[in-house]
Amino acid sequence: MDRPVEQLVDEILVMDCQSGSVKAMEILVSRWQKRLWKYACNMTGDAEAAWDITQESWLGIIKGMRKLQDPASFKAWAYRITTNKSIDWIKKNKTIKKIGLDEVDDHQHTEEKDAGLKELLSKLNMKSRTVLTLYYFEQLSVPEIGVALKIPGGTVKSRLHNARNEFKTLWQKYIEP
Repeated sequence: MDRPVEQLVDEILVMDCQSGSVKAMEILVSRWQKRLWKYACNMTGDAEAAWDITQESWLGIIKGMRKLQDPASFKAWAYRITTNKSIDWIKKNKTIKKIGLDEVDDHQHTEEKDAGLKELLSKLNMKSRTVLTLYYFEQLSVPEIGVALKIPGGTVKSRLHNARNEFKTLWQKYIEP
């Protein structure tokens, strides 16, 4: 089985964390903090709330680290915790703010395109937004999304299909005013 080196490093760090290494936890946090924040930011549209969500997620991750049976599933597990915290925040606040590109990533797309994409994503239902964000923005595989959302791979594929269609419909309305 040929796993990326980054995943192997994460697995070793997780095992060290489970053995009580504070240094390993610091390294793991430094490797994942920005990724989880960006994901929470994409989910909520609120940069400040994303920091709070990320901190709450880390509390859950640290608390549950010893119970994680497979260190290889850390990525999907961390995203599941962050997804749940993000959904809780969205339900509590019932709004999704529009954010500018400069708050999430300094140079991946133009600000105008990014604002349009984020606006369209914010109009999707929660299941569609979550699965598209995990797949396209966070680059999780179908099996990883299944673990993150606690659903079978077939359901992930179905949700991706439906989410793409929902997004396509919104996109067509967006480009053809």
